[in-house]
Amino acid sequence: MTRNDTDDYRALFLSGLPLMDVRAPVEFNKGAFPGAVNLPLMNDAERHEVGVCYKRDGPEAAVALGHRLVSGELKAERIAAWADFAASHPQGYLYCFRGGHRSRITQQWLAEAGIPYPRVVGGYKAMRGFLLQTLESAVAECGFTVLGGMTGTGKTDVLAQLAHALDLEGHAHHRGSSFGKRASAQPAQIDFENRLSIDVLRKRAAGHAGFVVEDESRLIGSCSLPLDLYQDMQRRPVVWLEDTLENRVRRIARDYVVDLCAEFTALHGEDPGFDLYARRLRQSLDNIKRRLGGERYARLAAIMDEALAEQRRGGGVDPHHGWIEALLTEYYDPMYAYQREQKSSRIVFAGDFAAVVAYLLDSSAATGSQASRLAV
Repeated sequence: MTRNDTDDYRALFLSGLPLMDVRAPVEFNKGAFPGAVNLPLMNDAERHEVGVCYKRDGPEAAVALGHRLVSGELKAERIAAWADFAASHPQGYLYCFRGGHRSRITQQWLAEAGIPYPRVVGGYKAMRGFLLQTLESAVAECGFTVLGGMTGTGKTDVLAQLAHALDLEGHAHHRGSSFGKRASAQPAQIDFENRLSIDVLRKRAAGHAGFVVEDESRLIGSCSLPLDLYQDMQRRPVVWLEDTLENRVRRIARDYVVDLCAEFTALHGEDPGFDLYARRLRQSLDNIKRRLGGERYARLAAIMDEALAEQRRGGGVDPHHGWIEALLTEYYDPMYAYQREQKSSRIVFAGDFAAVVAYLLDSSAATGSQASRLAV
C-alpha cells in the first residue's frame, strides 16, 4: 500500500521514523534531526551553482541547470542510494528544506524507478518550527524544578533516576564545567535544540506535566540554552543536592579522569588516546589559569602532572584526588556557596542523593496526579 505524504510532525518525532534528508551537506551540518540520514539531491558545489543561476537568470534556468548537473551516472548513483534507504527503511519519509522542489524531484525520480516513497510536507523548516514551538509551549505550560548543588554531588546521577528529567548536559554532550568537554565533539546548536525539544515532546506525550533540569549557566560548552528556558529556570524552585567532600572527589575522578580517559582511548587507541586525554586535562586547567592565580595554578598543575605520570605507569587514579580536592575547596566551592546564597529564597528542599531522588519522585507523582485530574 502506498503511504501518503505527511505534515503530522508530532507523529514523526514521537515514533522516531527514519528520515532521509535530501538537502545539501552544508545545510545538514548546520542542523538536522536525530537519526536523519543525509542523501542529498545536490552536493554543496552543485547547490551553489544552481543558486547563482537562480539569482542571475531566474527559476526556470536554475531548474534546467540542476537537471544538467545531476544527470547520467551521477543521477543513477543518487537514485540507487535513495532506493537502498527506502528498502532498508520502508516506514520512513524524505524531506528537503521547505518540502518543495528538491523533495518532489527526489520523490519523482524514485517513483520512476518503481519506488513510491512519501515526503514530509513543509520539509525541514516546518519540522524545525514545530520543535521550537514544542519547547516554547513546555516552558509556558509545564512545571520545572531546578536541581542545584556543589560540583561533584552527582546531579547527573540524580537525573538518571527520574523519568521526568531533562538532561541538558547529555543533549549538549558536555559536562557543563571548565573541565566538561568530552572526547568527541558537541552537537551543532540547532541539533542540541532539536534533541531537547524531541525529549520534551516524548516526555509530555508519556504524561509528564513537569520536569527536573540541572542548574546551568546559559552556555553548556558551545551549546546555548534557549533564552526563554534559561530565563524561566531563574524563577523556578530549586532542590539542593548535598554530599561529602570525599564522595565528590571520587565522583569527579570517575567522570573527569577515568571515564574521560576511556573515551579518548576508545576513539584513538591506548597510547595516542592517553596523550590526548592528558592534553585535554591540562588544557582545562589552563582555561581557568587567570581565575586561579599564578601560584595556585602552578601548584595544581604540578599535582596534575604527577598524577598523570603515575596513571600512565599504571598506578591508578588516586593521585588525581589531590588537585581535584584543592580545586573544589579553593575554587569551585566558594563560587557555589555564593550561588546558593543568591538562590536561598527559591530552595524548597535540600538533602543527600537518596533524599533528593525520593523528594523529586514524590513531586512528580503529585504533579502527574494533578495533571490527570485536570485532563478528566
